[in-house]
Order: sequence, then C-alpha cells, then structure tokens
Amino acid sequence: MVSRENKRTVLYEKLQLLRSVTSSHAQSNTAIIRDASKYIEELKQKVERLNQDIATAQNSSDHQDPLPEQVTVETLEKGFLVNVFSERSCPGLLVFILEGFEELGLIVLEARVSCEESFRLEAIGGENQEEEECVDAQVVKQAMLQAIKNWSESSEQ
Repeated sequence: MVSRENKRTVLYEKLQLLRSVTSSHAQSNTAIIRDASKYIEELKQKVERLNQDIATAQNSSDHQDPLPEQVTVETLEKGFLVNVFSERSCPGLLVFILEGFEELGLIVLEARVSCEESFRLEAIGGENQEEEECVDAQVVKQAMLQAIKNWSESSEQ
C-alpha cells in the first residue's frame, strides 16, 4: 500500500514539475500532458527555424567573403612561386588566376591545384623571354589579387 502511495506522490510531483516547466495552467493530468506535448512541438519548430537561420547566415557569409585567405608570391631564380589558398571551394578561380599569369607575360612552368573542398594552388611561373618588362614579386601578387577580385565579382553575378 505504501508503494502505491509513493508512486502516486512521485507521479503527482512529476506532473506538477511538467506543468511548471511548460507554463501550463491546466488542472487535470490529461490537460497537463496535452500542454506539454504542444510545448514540445513549439520547441521543435523553434529549433528548426534557428537551424534555418544559421544555414542562411552561413550561406550569406560565404557569399560576402569568398576571397581566398592566403596569397603569397616568392621570387625564384628564374620566375616566381605563387601560392593561393582558401578553406572554401572557389569554382572558376583557376581560370582567372591563369589569365593573370598570361596578362603579366608569365608562363606556367609547373602547377599543383586542388579545388574540391578547398582551393589550393601552387604554381611556378617563369618570365616569357619575349617580354621586355621585368616583373617583380609585388607586381605578381597584385595581379593575383586582382584576378581573385575579378573572379569574386563575376561569381556574385
């Protein structure tokens, strides 16, 4: 008999706790449980909306700053070592960078590129012997940054 009374007391306490957590004003056990069920559904909807807001914010931040995080240019004996890195994939960026090489009159002697989940380019560009202008590392870096900017503007459209 004590056990049955204990169970009732525990059940009553748990229902009262559920009633207070869900801000229910119901008196009957069935109504308290119904209010709790509605409360759970409301929470699920809030979670879904928050997840959508997070996804939207991430997508908009990806579009706001799609530029690669790192661009370095080193002078080699007969050319330049160009490194471009981004944690995000940058579809079409390689074409713009190669056009930048071409505009400077540089010939790509060797290149390693990865474009799957991130963008990574390591290229060795040699100066075209027919070009009379001498190009330095700063000019190459500016050309790569301009190529990236051009790519960014074209990908936004």
